[in-house]
Amino acid sequence: MRTNKNIIGFWGYPHPDLLEKYKQLYPNAQWIDFDIDYGFTDQNILPESYCSIIKNIINCAINYKENLIVILAPIGKDKCDSGWFAYEILKDMGFNIIPSTFEEKNRKRDVKISVSDLPLRKKIELITKGIYAPQNLEIKTVKAKFGFWGVPPNDLSVLELFPDETHVYGWTRCVEAMAPADIELEMYIDKDVPTVFYSQSFCSKAQLAKYLADKHNGLYIDMDDKATNSTKAKIEAFLRLR
Repeated sequence: MRTNKNIIGFWGYPHPDLLEKYKQLYPNAQWIDFDIDYGFTDQNILPESYCSIIKNIINCAINYKENLIVILAPIGKDKCDSGWFAYEILKDMGFNIIPSTFEEKNRKRDVKISVSDLPLRKKIELITKGIYAPQNLEIKTVKAKFGFWGVPPNDLSVLELFPDETHVYGWTRCVEAMAPADIELEMYIDKDVPTVFYSQSFCSKAQLAKYLADKHNGLYIDMDDKATNSTKAKIEAFLRLR
């Protein structure tokens, strides 16, 4: 990824007031989502068996350190305890990092991308980009053939297995609605939509993913770094048979 010398790093969904403040302060800054895997070498700060998304956060911070203006760091129910711990670690390491909680339940934005006819990977990339750069697109709504529930996976290529008529559920839909801590919306699934419930390995959201998969007769998938052939085969079989 090409970067400039003025980077604002973030993870999760920082509070909109904080986002707006730093947009105004640094209009030419480059915004980089630290949740995403950019292929950096693991810095071995965290245990080997740990959430890859949190590892991405630590690795991004260290690799971009010389060019960082600030890191905006969600630490509440809008992210997870691991996000809180990552904040404490990076603060202890001397980073300029600001904690954030965005736990209001009122949904500030209509859900459109999640139910559109765009490819699933494109949907999720647009939703996450919309955190700091709101999307104003002409989008066609489509009836769901399948659902994908969860957070954006570390390996986004797994999303390319799904047809375009796949609706987005879970935390990612909450992000589009600007309500990342809305547990009712996070647990919402349209009736009779065959859904893959995804959890990043070592993530506490696995509780919800497994429970909801059983409740809605869906497929529970636990995935760490890259999607294995076995994981892909399970998803493909589920989509084909349902």
